[in-house]
Amino acid sequence: METASFHLDMWDSDMVESVRHKLGELTDLHGLKRIFKDARKDKGQDDFLGNVVLHLKDLHCWNDRWYQLEPRTETYPNRGQCHLQFLLTHKKRATTSSRTQPSYAVHRHLLQQLVSYEILQHQAGNIDWGGELSRHASTVLYLHATQKDLSDFHQVIVRWLAYSKLYQSLEFNSNCLLHQITSIEYQWVQERLRPEQKAEVAESFQSLLTYGVSLIRRYRIIFPLSVPRSTERLQSLLRVLVQMCKMKAFHELCTPSPKLPHMVFTALKSGTTEWFHMKKQHLKPMVKSMEENGKALSRLLLEVLGDLQQCQKIWNRFFISTLKLNLFSIAYLELERLVAEHVQEQLREVNSSMSKPTAESLFQLYMNLQELYRMKDFLPERDGPLALNNFHQWFKEGVPQWLQKAYTIALERAQRAVQMDQLTPFGEHNKHSTSTVDLSTCYAQIVKTWQQINWPDPEEAFMIMVKLVEDMCRIALMYCRLIKGRAEALSQHKQNEGEEANRLCIVVNNIKQLRLLILKLPSQLDWVQLEQRTGAVIDRQQIQHTLHNQLDSTISCLDHEVQEVVQTLATKLEKGIARHIQELSSSNDTREPEDAIIPLMKFLESELQYLNEHLVQENFKSLLTLLWHHTLAVLSAAMGQQVPSAQCYKKLHCALKSLELCFHAEGCGLPLEMLHTAVFQSLDTRLDLYSATSRKLIQKYFSNRIQQQLDASSEKYGAVTIKALYCPSEQKLHVEVLNAVNLIPLDSNGSSDPFIQLTLEPRHEFPEVVARATQCKRNERHPLFDEAFDFLIPAEKCRQEGACLLLTVFDYDMLGANDLEGEAFYPLCHLPGLNTNEDPADAGRVPQTRLPLTHPKPTGDEILQLLESRKGDKEAQAFVKLRKQRAKQSKETE
Repeated sequence: METASFHLDMWDSDMVESVRHKLGELTDLHGLKRIFKDARKDKGQDDFLGNVVLHLKDLHCWNDRWYQLEPRTETYPNRGQCHLQFLLTHKKRATTSSRTQPSYAVHRHLLQQLVSYEILQHQAGNIDWGGELSRHASTVLYLHATQKDLSDFHQVIVRWLAYSKLYQSLEFNSNCLLHQITSIEYQWVQERLRPEQKAEVAESFQSLLTYGVSLIRRYRIIFPLSVPRSTERLQSLLRVLVQMCKMKAFHELCTPSPKLPHMVFTALKSGTTEWFHMKKQHLKPMVKSMEENGKALSRLLLEVLGDLQQCQKIWNRFFISTLKLNLFSIAYLELERLVAEHVQEQLREVNSSMSKPTAESLFQLYMNLQELYRMKDFLPERDGPLALNNFHQWFKEGVPQWLQKAYTIALERAQRAVQMDQLTPFGEHNKHSTSTVDLSTCYAQIVKTWQQINWPDPEEAFMIMVKLVEDMCRIALMYCRLIKGRAEALSQHKQNEGEEANRLCIVVNNIKQLRLLILKLPSQLDWVQLEQRTGAVIDRQQIQHTLHNQLDSTISCLDHEVQEVVQTLATKLEKGIARHIQELSSSNDTREPEDAIIPLMKFLESELQYLNEHLVQENFKSLLTLLWHHTLAVLSAAMGQQVPSAQCYKKLHCALKSLELCFHAEGCGLPLEMLHTAVFQSLDTRLDLYSATSRKLIQKYFSNRIQQQLDASSEKYGAVTIKALYCPSEQKLHVEVLNAVNLIPLDSNGSSDPFIQLTLEPRHEFPEVVARATQCKRNERHPLFDEAFDFLIPAEKCRQEGACLLLTVFDYDMLGANDLEGEAFYPLCHLPGLNTNEDPADAGRVPQTRLPLTHPKPTGDEILQLLESRKGDKEAQAFVKLRKQRAKQSKETE
């Protein structure tokens, strides 16, 4: 019963004594009080010491412990402890089994019944059983083992026999078996078992081993990843088998058998074969045709790939950690062989005249085989070739149809894109229309097809590339024709000139966007890698002739298409420009040139602003270039009809300056150098304007040289270290030349005799400043100069474009001209103290500047070539001559 209890009272027994005996013990007044107190009590009354109350349901079959005595009142709460021992037994008559079977066998049957009940109870509640028995079951088992005098060792053996047998019929956590194995190993003594018991234990070992290996053989079905904790269950089983095969009991009782890793290896291999054939049968098509067979093969390959990925990512680590077996290697080699045999068998029925659906299904199959073959990289090692080596040759007949399908899909999509295009900008920040987006997708799909095919044979891969490039170039040219036709078709319905110009701008932008797509093809198709692969079988010139020339020809066609449309746009503006220039040239000489140029400037600004908003920057500059040359030609012709006069030159000078500002557009239009070059090539070289422009070009030359020096990444010719600062109070430039290092040996003795010449450039900005020079250092490649120089110059001169301190290092030659070691440019705009009104507080704290030496390049410099072409400008010719002389002094070849 739930309320039943065990009650124990403890008393202090009192003996009846005579008054004479008690008086004899009397020693003081306190003792007398005690006698009177006892006289008032009943004769023979015992003292209560405490009690113990225990619920029977809390007792175990064997208890041995101290219990606290509880008081009835709170007068004396501490009553001490009582030591009790409990042993619960039963006297039920013996059953038939107990009379005919050994006690340990009956105990095992009893344990099996209790464990079966516990497992079924947990399965009903969808909870895995962890091996724990209920309190009542444990009590019954303990009572039976105690009464039958079963030792702990025999109880462990019984539990193993029961659990190992139940594991083969009921599902529960195999960690329970691991616990029993550990207990047997710890307590194992063979002599304590009778022969029949040894045979039973040996049979249990062999039975569990056989059953466990069979589970591992079918692990894909028994331990599916879709079921929670499947990985834990398989890992637990592997540990149980490994530990069992390591036991002393296993080695002593079981006959020699194959090692566990070998048994598992054989089981995994056969299980993989069974699984493949099962999947092949399940995915077998209902209708037998090449198309359906191809689809079935693709589905089968997907199943195989999924299984191998699970092996490699999930299952493999469990088998490696427990059995040192590479499951992925076992499964891959077996499945790869089975797949190769099955695919070859199915593809024997394919011929060159396959249908499009068949070709599509084979393409998917080819990609799946590619992925399967690539997984060989995860194999730790392999002996001999794989069955899938050169599998691409099985699909050789289908490649032309794959390429044709990719071209047809891209062509149709491009045609639909042009038909739907309204030639309006695609989005806020784009200046091209929607068809270019679709065209980009078409090209991306063709590139993806190339990457998917990934044909291993280099020579055949080259031919595939040639076909793909031809198809993409054909689509590009077709798109140009269609998009121009689309613009014409839309213009027929809407005669607004502004909208027509806008559509032409969109056409130009679209073709330029297509040009960018074409230029990206070599990198997207990885031509560099293709050239490396085909280097042994195809000459590089053939690649250049077939691929690069094809691409260059298409680019040229696109550029021609762009120029045609841009020329159409320019023609619409040239009439207006010519009309305004004619009005400018025929304007009254009494009118200020600034006022006369206003109508032309307003017209140009309005038209160019419109085009800038509708054209991408590169196309806009192409249009500006055409308009600029046309404007200069018209301006030159118009002014050439005028009588040369100061007013005519002034008018021309004003027109050129205004046009330059308009076409330069604050850096958004044409560069100033290009504008100047066009002016020089188009107009009379005797204009006074040339002198001022030449000086600007000289300033630009020094700016370029300064920038080239800043971009220099090495000190090939050595370097010069200086300190430089500007003193505003004295309008003085102070320069300290400290040293030079790593100079090139120009003398026959392997050394140099260097000295440094200091000049301020350009000369037209500092005409009165005399060049200075340091002392010559004999036989020294790392000279220490430590010399100071002062130059009196105004601050505004230092801020001019190109203003610099030129330090020229010469190698002194006693007999001939000095050789040039190199030259360095220090920009004066960077001088410390230049932008302040006070001198630097401490000149010693001015940082040192290390300048790498460079050599002049008289040939190939566009500015020098431009200055040289200006035969009528003496200042330009003198500057070019000086730079050529300086270059001749250099013995180092650039």
